[in-house]
Amino acid sequence: MNTVREEIITTHDLNDLHAEHLELSMGPQHPATHGVLQIKLRLDGERVIHADPIVGYLHRGKEKHAEHCTYQQFFPLTDRLDYLQPLANEVGFALTVETLAGIDVPLRAQAIRTLICELMRLSAHLIWVGIGGLDIGATSVYFYAFRERESLFDILDKLTGLRTNQEYIRLGGVGADLDAEVIRELRQWIADFPKRIDEFEMLLSGNRIFYERMKGIGRITAQQAIDLGVTGPCLRATGVGVDLRRARPYLLYSELDFEIPVGTEGDAYDRYLVRVEELRQSTRIAEQLLKDLPSGDFIAAELKDVLPPKGRVYTSMEEMIHQFKIVTEWCPPPGEVYQATEAANGELGYYLVSTGGRSAYKLKIRAPSFVNLQSLKPMIEGGYFSDVVASIASLHFIMGETDR
Repeated sequence: MNTVREEIITTHDLNDLHAEHLELSMGPQHPATHGVLQIKLRLDGERVIHADPIVGYLHRGKEKHAEHCTYQQFFPLTDRLDYLQPLANEVGFALTVETLAGIDVPLRAQAIRTLICELMRLSAHLIWVGIGGLDIGATSVYFYAFRERESLFDILDKLTGLRTNQEYIRLGGVGADLDAEVIRELRQWIADFPKRIDEFEMLLSGNRIFYERMKGIGRITAQQAIDLGVTGPCLRATGVGVDLRRARPYLLYSELDFEIPVGTEGDAYDRYLVRVEELRQSTRIAEQLLKDLPSGDFIAAELKDVLPPKGRVYTSMEEMIHQFKIVTEWCPPPGEVYQATEAANGELGYYLVSTGGRSAYKLKIRAPSFVNLQSLKPMIEGGYFSDVVASIASLHFIMGETDR
C-alpha cells in the first residue's frame, strides 16, 4: 500500500499543486473597492499574480455635459466629480474659465477661495482617515474623524446654505462673503483641530495591528509613480515632493508659509503619514488666512461677466434680467486653456476649448483619481490577497471622479 502511494506522489510534480490558478472578481459590488470598481484577480494560493482594475460602471459623462451646459450651469456638475471636496472642483473650473476670459478676481475672494480649498482638503482627508482606518479594521477612528467632519460641515452650511455639493464659487469670486460668525466659528474649529489630529495618530500611528497591516504594503517606487502619472499624496509618499501649490502657485499660495510632506518608502503606511501631515499643514494655512483676511469685494466688479448679488436679484427686475442673461448667454472669447490645481488626491486639471459660444466646445478633465488608479496594478501584483484592501484604501480614489 505504501509503495503504491509513493508511486502516485512521484508521478506528480509537487509544483502541480500550484498549476491551477483561481480567477476572482472583486467588485464592482464590494464595500472595500470604494465604489463601482471591479478588479479581476488571478491568485496562486494567497498570492496575487495578476490584477486588472476595470472602471466605467458609473457612466457619468460630465465632459460631454459641458458641451451642452452654459458655463454657469456647469458649476453644480463639478461638485459631483470628487464629491468629498466639491468646492475645490469648482475653484479649478472657475480659474480655468477666468484665465480664458481675463477676469480679475479681487484679493479677498482669492483668500476665501484659498481657505475653501484647504477646508475641502481637510474634509477629504478626514473621510480617508475614517474610512481607510475602517478598511483595515480600526473602527473607533471612523467615529472620531466623522465627528470633526460633521462640525466642519455645520460651519460650511452657514456659509453656503448647503452641507454638501454647495455650489458656492462664482466666476469672478464667490457667492457670499464670510460674515463675522462664520469667521469666529472657523477660527475656533481650526484652533481645536490639531488636538483631534493627535487623537487620530494615537488610534492609528501607534497601533501595532494598523502598522503591520500597512507597512511595506502596496509599495511603488518614485520612478513607477512618475511613469504612471501619479500625483498628490500618493506621489509624495514615494519621495517626490511635487505640489502644485508650490510648483505652479495659484490664488494666494505663494504668500503662505507651509511645508510639503514627503515620504520615503512609497508604501501604504507612508501614504497614510503624508495625509496626516497634510491635515496639519492645511490647518496651518487656514490659520494664516483667517488671521490676515484681506478686505474688499468678494466678487469682481466686471458686471458684464459676473452674476449680480442675490440680494439685488430678489429686489430688482433689471438685476434679475441681468442674471438671466449671464447664465444663458454669457460667452468667453475663443481660445484654449489648461488650468491645474492641487486637489486632495493630486493634480486636478481642466483643459477647455472655446469657440466663443455659450458652451464649451470641448472640456477635458484630468481627474487625479483616474490617473492614480493605474498604480493599483503594480501595488498589488506579487502581494497577498489579504493586502489588496489596504492598497485600495491607501489610494483614496473617488469613482465619481474616475468615471467622470
